[in-house]
Amino acid sequence: MTEPRENPPPADALKEGDEAPDFTAETDEGVPLALNTLRGKRVVLYFYPKDDTPGCTIESCELRDAHSSITATDAVVLGISPDSAASHQKFKKKYDLPFTLIVDKGHHIAERYGVWKPKKFAGREFLGVKRTTFIIGRDGLIAKIFRDVKPRGHAEEIETALAELA
Repeated sequence: MTEPRENPPPADALKEGDEAPDFTAETDEGVPLALNTLRGKRVVLYFYPKDDTPGCTIESCELRDAHSSITATDAVVLGISPDSAASHQKFKKKYDLPFTLIVDKGHHIAERYGVWKPKKFAGREFLGVKRTTFIIGRDGLIAKIFRDVKPRGHAEEIETALAELA
């Protein structure tokens, strides 16, 4: 039996070593955050489809539980989805999430990062966020990309990668 392989990214997709596309967007607190203001820190930027859905809740709660170990490596966690600030606030409060959630209204950031993709669910096709995580180095370059993320166990993958990249 062969090992399952990750689907290769399209030729024009972001790659490890590329500069992370900068953005300024509203946070769950209703204030703007510019990615470039975090230079000098490592950033775990995780794209997820929708607040308070089963997979997104698993992923976010695992990141919550690993938050102190992630921040101990001088990393900041940012979750990003097309949901509104009000939706993010509710999701954050319900699950006691200790990190910032970013509003990607109009999915402009997801498009720049190449994670706004065709998806299928319940026999229907649509465009949506493909669950993807980028670890951005202190220098603003993409150090690691996790594509087609499985929510369960992903926080541990991030912790391992941060330790290896240290």
